[in-house]
Amino acid sequence: MKFSQTHTLKEIATIIGCEFVGKADFQVLGMNEIHVVEPGDIVFVDHPKYYDKALQSAATIVLINKNVDCPEGKALLISDDPFRDFNKLTHHFRPFQASNAAVSVSAKIGEGTVIQPNTFIGNNVAIGKNCLIHSNVSIYDNTVIGDNVIIHAGTILGADAFYYKKRPEGFDQLISGGRVVIEDNVGIGALCTIDKGVTGDTTIGAGTKIDNQVHVGHDTIIGKKCLIASQTGIAGCVVIEDEVTLWGQVGTTSGITIGSKAVVMGQTGVTKSIEGGKSYFGTPVEESREKLKQLANLKKLPEILNKLNKNEG
Repeated sequence: MKFSQTHTLKEIATIIGCEFVGKADFQVLGMNEIHVVEPGDIVFVDHPKYYDKALQSAATIVLINKNVDCPEGKALLISDDPFRDFNKLTHHFRPFQASNAAVSVSAKIGEGTVIQPNTFIGNNVAIGKNCLIHSNVSIYDNTVIGDNVIIHAGTILGADAFYYKKRPEGFDQLISGGRVVIEDNVGIGALCTIDKGVTGDTTIGAGTKIDNQVHVGHDTIIGKKCLIASQTGIAGCVVIEDEVTLWGQVGTTSGITIGSKAVVMGQTGVTKSIEGGKSYFGTPVEESREKLKQLANLKKLPEILNKLNKNEG
């Protein structure tokens, strides 16, 4: 998330009520999760295991729960609860805005686009030309949709990320301030759910087609001309490169990459990053030829055991 204007380190520290290390006028341009940070961004870290990763990341401001040696060219925000204070910043810079209309007055809808009844379009949504949005679709605030997009009934774009911190009293949600971005010529089936990014974008690339009842987690990036079949569940922070095919009921873990033109067969659990240009099957995932050989060999086990028993007799 980039701020609408440049802020100073002192201004940010004042918003969340914490101390800082660095020049008071150190520039702050935005805030982001560690996998997408850029210079000028704030990143938060609240466990010593991840201090080095945060301090050595591209982020130049680190919201941290301990005063540590600050790398040259960076600044620190010292907080007793970085998770809480990251949420405070999200609330401050992208607060929830209630809408009293089915189509927000701040939404922009392109020429030739058809919006069917009972659809909700939130604040600052941008929809391109010649789109077809079927009934009972919910498009949350700040979503961006390109030209020639079709979205079928009951789909939800922009729900919160499934991201929680466990505390003694229960689970504390990390507030989502990101967006969903749908590029040109995308087709999205009925009853799909695409979560917005925590601070960045969940992106569906141009020409990709998504079947009914597919879930896409926060900050996931799906490339161009992909095919994703029904009941597939894609976790957060996944990168799916161009022209990937995911068949029905595929599930993925978070933070992995699926290479360009990979084909993942139905009911596969993608537990790690996989190379492009190959076919995969099974849980844990393996190349489909190898996995099918293993299954064929398993079927032969009773015959092999019978032979062994006869030989022993």
